This record gives sequence, structure tokens and C-alpha cells, in this order.
Amino acid sequence: MKPETPFKCQPRDELPAHMQTAHDRSMELHGDATFVEVLGSAPHMFNWYMDDFYKKVFYGSKIPKRVVELVRLRLANIHGCAMCNRADKIGAKAAGVSDAEIEALPTYESGPFSESEKAALALADVMVLTNPNGMVTPELYARAKQHFTDGEMVELGMIMAVLCGMAKFIFAYDLVEKEDYCPFVPAKQAAE
Repeated sequence: MKPETPFKCQPRDELPAHMQTAHDRSMELHGDATFVEVLGSAPHMFNWYMDDFYKKVFYGSKIPKRVVELVRLRLANIHGCAMCNRADKIGAKAAGVSDAEIEALPTYESGPFSESEKAALALADVMVLTNPNGMVTPELYARAKQHFTDGEMVELGMIMAVLCGMAKFIFAYDLVEKEDYCPFVPAKQAAE
């Protein structure tokens, strides 16, 4: 489902140069740039998300890139953001995740993943928006502790919190195309 945001979309030519580049990449990859166009009214927030979160935190993480990419893709798959799924598959593949592993994400516990990757994916299942009662139980903590320090688990948790918060934002503001199975479809679109 294509986005139908009520927010003003800034025309590409009125965006700052770096956002025009992001607009063009989004059009090439997704055929839609609503996210970039709406954030054009607050370029400083676009810059924070891309520079401070993605460059400094997500890609600057001490956690292996493959793990953070798997977790991000797991969250996107469950949330049903079509734009995220397309982009996150590219990121996952760049981090060494195979097509077979991407296909195995729904059943990761029996899939071709390391024990540390499975533990990180189990933490993602706790954080996902569709699990409002999710908690890191003593058992999950002990499992993850075999592979990650407390600091790494906090870092991973905060990365997932930003990703989940952004998912809520892009769905609530209707800024992205959603998969047919997306549980966050606006009432207007669900009725159609």
C-alpha cells in the first residue's frame, strides 16, 4: 500500500542537495520518496537520523555489522515496512547475509544462524512493536549473556528502540509503502 500522508511533501528541487540525493536513491530503490519529502520540512531531523543515528550508532556499533543488520531486517519483516524490507535486505547482503538466511529469518531458531545471532534475534522479538508485553526474561538474558556483554545488549536494545520508534513514526505519519501483511495499516486503507 502506497503512503497517503496528510503532511506536506517538499518538492525534490526545494530539498537541500544531500536530501535530493536521498530522494533520487529512494525513487530508484522504492519508486516513492514520501519519507524524504516529508522530512524536507525538518531537514535537521533527517540529518540526525542519517548522520547521528545511522552513521554514528548503527554503523558505528561495537556489535558485529551482520548481527545489527539481521536484527534490523527481522524487525522490518515483522513490522511490514516494504521500503525497509527492500533497503534492509541490501544492507544485510552487504554484511554477508545470504539469500537463504534472509528466507530463514521467520524460523531463525531452526535456521542457519550462529547462537549469538539467534540470541540477538530473540532480543528483537522482545522489542518488536507487535509484542507490547515483551520483556527480557532471566532466561533470555542468560542466553544473550553467553555472547554479548551487558553494554552490548544495552547498545543493541537502544538501536532496536530507535528502529522501532521510527517504524511507529513512519506508520503513524503514513510515510512509507507497507507490505500487504503490515499490521499498522491506517483505518482508511484497511477499509478499502
